[in-house]
Amino acid sequence: MANKCFLSFHYKQDSWRVSQVREFGTVEKQPLLTPNKWEEIKKEGDDAIKKWISDNMKGKECLVVLVGEKTAGRRWVKHEIKKAWKDGLGVLAIHVHNLKDSDGNQSSKGSNPFIGLTVDGENITGKVYDPPYTTSTNVYDYIKTNIETWVSVAIKAR
Repeated sequence: MANKCFLSFHYKQDSWRVSQVREFGTVEKQPLLTPNKWEEIKKEGDDAIKKWISDNMKGKECLVVLVGEKTAGRRWVKHEIKKAWKDGLGVLAIHVHNLKDSDGNQSSKGSNPFIGLTVDGENITGKVYDPPYTTSTNVYDYIKTNIETWVSVAIKAR
């Protein structure tokens, strides 16, 4: 049975890359918002965003941050990481910058999203995986082969 995961990522830049990871079917994840639905929730304010995150994180065992070029600096990604840590979920990050986007482009590598994040004075120490390939198909295969194990390790660590 697939582990229940919440996927955290920078929607605008990396949703195509994230959709490739979702295709694996190896982890159970929350539904992705359409751009229009995300805009609706944003218009309702921060409390509505927090509620959506909280509602969709319920029952999950692990937070998987799919790291693109600018993911680590995103306000809501940081919120999701802190919430997952506080709730005792496993946390991990996977660099996805070498997966191609819808235009066939790769991006620059992003920063470790856990650096500098704390909850109640405790450093968040999720494992960060960086596929050792630059060819998109090799990165895809590497993540697909290993993601279940990475998620299991993260859950056990918590």
